[in-house]
Amino acid sequence: MRIAISGTHRAGKSTLIEELSDLLPTYVTVDEPYHQMEEEGYAFAETPSVEDFEAQLARSIDNLEEGTRDVLFDRCPVDFIGYLLAHEDSDAFDLDAWLPRVRGALQKLDLIVLVGIERPDRVSLSASDDKALRLAVDEKLKDLLLEDAHGFEVEVLEVEGSPRARAKQVLAHLSEAD
Repeated sequence: MRIAISGTHRAGKSTLIEELSDLLPTYVTVDEPYHQMEEEGYAFAETPSVEDFEAQLARSIDNLEEGTRDVLFDRCPVDFIGYLLAHEDSDAFDLDAWLPRVRGALQKLDLIVLVGIERPDRVSLSASDDKALRLAVDEKLKDLLLEDAHGFEVEVLEVEGSPRARAKQVLAHLSEAD
């Protein structure tokens, strides 16, 4: 299966991928576009710009084009749409222009696992974390993925609890899908 782990920053996505990698040893993991691009020398602004998020969105779409089965993606295109819609310069982002490419890419996924912010929040934040942006992106992602107003038509599983509990929810869902 091709599974993307989605969520705002500091929600537990990477931790969930680590848990799932241990439980699904035949799966390949694909790092999030930010880290891929940073390793390649892309110079992100200190506070990411609309252009930075659009570049990550394009990379995320490209990542899904690869035909590998049994893969865990750290983030999917919807993550970057969430960031772009929550960005202070969101009016510079043309969602309608991106939707056909995003829909096409998402059809290459079998499942998106949404890791949302829980109440109470399980993740400790540092003083440098942008709490308002984190909450805004979490809200956008829940709207985009759970309400599916843009017709992404991909299966979404929202998980909660400890990293192990989240991983078990994914495994249970995969078992039901077989």
